[in-house]
Amino acid sequence: MAGIVKTPKIFFGWWTVLASGLLSLWGFGYYAYGISALFLPISTELGFNRALTSVAASIGRFEGGFEAPLAGWIADRFGPKWIVFGGILVASVSLVLMYYIHALWSFYVVWGLMFGTGLNTALAVPLDTAISNWFVKKRGVALSIKWVFSGLSGVLILPLVAWLITVVGWRMTCVIGGLVLGIAGLPMVLSWIKSHRPEVYGMLPDGAEMTEDDPGQDQDLVIHKGVRYAAEVKEVEFTLRQAMKTPAYWLLILVMAVYGLVAPAINIHCIPFLMDRGISTVMAATMMAIMIGASIPSRYIGGVVADRLDIKQLRYAMAAAYFLQAIALIIFLLYQTVFTIYVWFILYGIGMGAGITFNPAITARYFGRKAFGSIRGTSMFFLTPVGVAAPIYAGWVYDTTGQYISAFMLFAVLLTVSAAILPFVKPPKPPAVITDIHQIA
Repeated sequence: MAGIVKTPKIFFGWWTVLASGLLSLWGFGYYAYGISALFLPISTELGFNRALTSVAASIGRFEGGFEAPLAGWIADRFGPKWIVFGGILVASVSLVLMYYIHALWSFYVVWGLMFGTGLNTALAVPLDTAISNWFVKKRGVALSIKWVFSGLSGVLILPLVAWLITVVGWRMTCVIGGLVLGIAGLPMVLSWIKSHRPEVYGMLPDGAEMTEDDPGQDQDLVIHKGVRYAAEVKEVEFTLRQAMKTPAYWLLILVMAVYGLVAPAINIHCIPFLMDRGISTVMAATMMAIMIGASIPSRYIGGVVADRLDIKQLRYAMAAAYFLQAIALIIFLLYQTVFTIYVWFILYGIGMGAGITFNPAITARYFGRKAFGSIRGTSMFFLTPVGVAAPIYAGWVYDTTGQYISAFMLFAVLLTVSAAILPFVKPPKPPAVITDIHQIA
């Protein structure tokens, strides 16, 4: 009888998850949430209106749409490690350079172009690819842990950013962010992120044990064993071209476009919206942190649910998450009080948290690991227009009407439509030809 090969007490993939989580904690704390606290100090000191200030964040999303396919292809072809390293380096330098901006063009170059490029290439597709490569049956939980950390950035880092602004000003707040990201983040990338899937290093996904009969020295055979392991949960590996021929690929892009529209607009304009109602900067940041905090349990629970649901049921869970966000926003629009703001933030946060985890999980379950980065990257390319337009649109609505209500009404409608489409996004049929794992296009 074959014995069991001893595996490390802690599967290396979990270190990748930890690194991804910590990088997301600090990076998203500034990029996704901190911008809401930085928004008014920057626009007030430099004399920009809200639409112009929103453009900087939209530049990052616009270029992210073009960078994501390339970043995804590089992550699939050469591994995510070095593209994550380069992105963190650029992001840390750009935050330090925020100290020196004094004009609209420099704000757009440093925050929009440089900072956006750095975090788009570091925290998005490549990190999700790194995690998805190392996990199959536990992928939902692994991805959810990363998103729990990113959610904590809204609870921990956003209030910290708001407090630092009051103590040292927005310029030094950005410098501190850049130094921490570079000094702490770069060593983590070097130590805890690998360039390839675990089979290349003689391990199976999830840390599954291999018997002595398993030819651990033969890389190709271990890789094939990993493919069979993934097939146990009906996961089939598509190339990018094969995925793009399925209705599921395009329908997922359609529904995910709504999240790409609503989330950045609310993240950027949340604190200005609250301050317009007479709420202080720190209190507004705390209220936004409540919304993000409400999302943290559902980010993890969403991952657990994704791992346990059959592939055919995932779309219904994702639809429920989107619909809850729509209901939350509708409640506020019907009864516009401080109390209903809290109801909105809590319910929206719960739905948002689950939806964040379901998005990459359903892509990986539908299309497999080998071209995950390319498939996610090209999807983000098509999502770019809405991600760019939404914050600018919300800023324009405020500049022309003096409030955000009509923008919020549109967001509620779009979330509802997206939830209604999701039940029709059926898992794709396996491709006619299953190609080698190295063939990703």
